[in-house]
Amino acid sequence: MVKAVIGEETQLKLAEDRLSQSAVPSQVGLVIGKLSSSLDRGFVFDLIPTPPNDAGEPACSILESVRDDKRKGTKAKSATESSSLVIDKDWVVEHARQVSRMLLGGMKVVGIYIWVNESTFKNSTLILCQAVKGVAEAAPLLQTDGDGRLLIHISYSPRRWTCRNCTLASNITSSNLHPCDFKMGRVLNSLQKFSCTYNFDMRLPICRENASNIRRLVDILRHGISSHAKELKGAKALIDGKLVLEDEQLLDGLHEVEFLLPFMQDASMEACSQKEVLGVLILSGSVCSFAYLNSKEPFSQALADIKGDIIMSLQSRLAVICDEADGESDTIVDGGEEASNEISAGKPIPQLDLQLLRENCSLSFPRRVFVPWLAGTYICDYLQPSETLEVLKDHCVELMAMEAPTDASTILEPEIVARTLSAESFWDVAVPFSSTSSRDCSTSKKSITDTSKGSERKSMKSPDFNIMAAIVILILSILIGWVLFVVRAS
Repeated sequence: MVKAVIGEETQLKLAEDRLSQSAVPSQVGLVIGKLSSSLDRGFVFDLIPTPPNDAGEPACSILESVRDDKRKGTKAKSATESSSLVIDKDWVVEHARQVSRMLLGGMKVVGIYIWVNESTFKNSTLILCQAVKGVAEAAPLLQTDGDGRLLIHISYSPRRWTCRNCTLASNITSSNLHPCDFKMGRVLNSLQKFSCTYNFDMRLPICRENASNIRRLVDILRHGISSHAKELKGAKALIDGKLVLEDEQLLDGLHEVEFLLPFMQDASMEACSQKEVLGVLILSGSVCSFAYLNSKEPFSQALADIKGDIIMSLQSRLAVICDEADGESDTIVDGGEEASNEISAGKPIPQLDLQLLRENCSLSFPRRVFVPWLAGTYICDYLQPSETLEVLKDHCVELMAMEAPTDASTILEPEIVARTLSAESFWDVAVPFSSTSSRDCSTSKKSITDTSKGSERKSMKSPDFNIMAAIVILILSILIGWVLFVVRAS
């Protein structure tokens, strides 16, 4: 829980002017910034209003109610009006989930703001705390960022800004709110910038039903990404091509980061016999990542932010694929023979049961693109191979409440030209053995790879050739030795 919060003056003043000119009685939105436990401070970069829901209704409104108070000794009744907020919490939470995908390392959804008068705010603290908790669950922070979130109140009667910490707990009450110091200043111009192109190659085993209860492609990928996150957490890093000491100061500018993973360490390849493995799921490619660090924070925080951004990027791409699959057919096909026809039957690939699948399949992976945001910073979005930059522009307008980028040259698309990234097939599922052949002892001794059957036949011919060559060499050696012995004896 931070003790002080500094907001970017330029952006917050623009938000205040926008709210006062709109003349709306209430508005709720997201607070974009960073919470630094090392500095015990919070930084606010911008306020993003939550758009109207699918029905065109605002995410929050004021409910007016009338309460009759009876006074002792009198028969007269006085009507007292009170008002409270009504917030579409599910819609605000969904907005936070979508926006969190577009933020890079060092930038997070750190809470919500509310534009409402003072009396209505005091009557609505409980529902506001519940909304903050929902946003926190939809857009989690790094473990080092603490367990609190911000609630910023912009009051127009009287006009003032206040900020409160909302501690997260299983049972949310109004007592979870704690005041903290709030002021405006320059935040964005002092950020240091870090970039990283991270290459990875994960090979995830597909086990039999009795060896693992993880069956669907999406579940295997989610488990593999979580395992890889633990490996990446302990990786050493080079900054601008050299190791940097913990207390060393870095100059301003863009810094290149490279991670060094321990050799031959792969936590995803769990110990299991070849008889239990039916195939291998291959997830490989490159992730382009950015992170932003306050000048007073240690550079180790930037490394943690980049590591978190890389894993979040993989999880976000998987979530994009799953969201698209939810809109496709939900046809369920049971049985071993029918499982090979799941794709043609309309079953989404992320929902495939890989323990029943008997053919190779592939799934395209969304690419990450970067859009200029504030003071030289970027936000990102994920586009499917069939989508264009027009989809990106729509997301910027709807989710981030910003103007659509008009100059396409300012949009960065580094992952298109990355050598290790395949836009056509980002991961492959390889099941080279049938259920009957896997029971045979001689077949179980073969290594499980994603090579074709033709290459397997070539590899089976090579041992015979090697044996014959060894015999010929042995005979020649004996003959040469015998000849030399006879020559010396004579």
